Amino acid sequence: MKSWESRSIIVTGGNGFLGRAVVEKLKSKGYGSIVVPRSREYDLRKESDIRRLFDTSKPKLVIHLAAVVGGIGANRDNPGKFFYDNAIMGIQLIELSRQFGVEKFVGVGTICAYPKFTPVPFKEDDLWNGYPEETNAPYGLAKKMMLVQGQAYRQQYGFNAIYLLPVNLYGPGDNFDPSSSHVIPALIKKCIDARNRGDKEIIVWGDGNATREFLYVDDAAEAIVLAAEKFNDPDPVNIGAGFEISIKDLIHLIVRLTRYSGKIVWDASKPNGQPRRMLDTARAERHFGFKAKTPFEIGLSKTIEWYETRPFSNR
Repeated sequence: MKSWESRSIIVTGGNGFLGRAVVEKLKSKGYGSIVVPRSREYDLRKESDIRRLFDTSKPKLVIHLAAVVGGIGANRDNPGKFFYDNAIMGIQLIELSRQFGVEKFVGVGTICAYPKFTPVPFKEDDLWNGYPEETNAPYGLAKKMMLVQGQAYRQQYGFNAIYLLPVNLYGPGDNFDPSSSHVIPALIKKCIDARNRGDKEIIVWGDGNATREFLYVDDAAEAIVLAAEKFNDPDPVNIGAGFEISIKDLIHLIVRLTRYSGKIVWDASKPNGQPRRMLDTARAERHFGFKAKTPFEIGLSKTIEWYETRPFSNR
């Protein structure tokens, strides 16, 4: 990465939740020429806008974080949009990176790309052993195409594309909009709002038996930058914390940390999503030395504190 310290690095989605953390990590390591395209100026679904962005910034490294994404409800309501927007962004960014002589492309995918019944812990070799969980399959498959395209371009053109598979992220600055948020910010908001209103109960989707793994956003940013610096292989790499927690245990932990005293009511008519999720993270540690550092309860406490200290009108 020494050759990139004074050369242009594009971080798509650099104003988003993960993107801000990645940009800060790059800056902390001395990478100064970082370009963060804003959606109002560059629509990454349009080839002409990407071409204009590359003409202007002349990047040597592209880290693609931009995504149209949401929780189970948003995925269920927008399968076509989530597939098209994510697929077309990845396809065109990789192709134009090749055309413009980009030296490295870092594609950041999603754990949703894994088959629904992948044995736990998920190993990268299991990625093609079945169809993803139905509610988020269009999103997961669209992001998975970056792996296929990157490997094909490496074989035909010698293009250096890598592909990372992060687990569910959380942390300060997350999306707390109920219409599109993931499980941790959704549950934090639900508990704090109910506590402040004095509600006697909260309703949670599913039956609580599904398990998830969560990675603190600063740890994810560290992993992405380490991979950009040190990893140059075609194989996909899991990025995670190496643990799983049931949604039932998660909500009880959030209830305790938010000081909500009401009852939890499970709505089993709503989907659980994938039954279990936990990654095998050995490949990331072996190839570029990444290991998550933030204990889960500490990360949750920081996330809750961030949300509670926001101006009430912005919650």
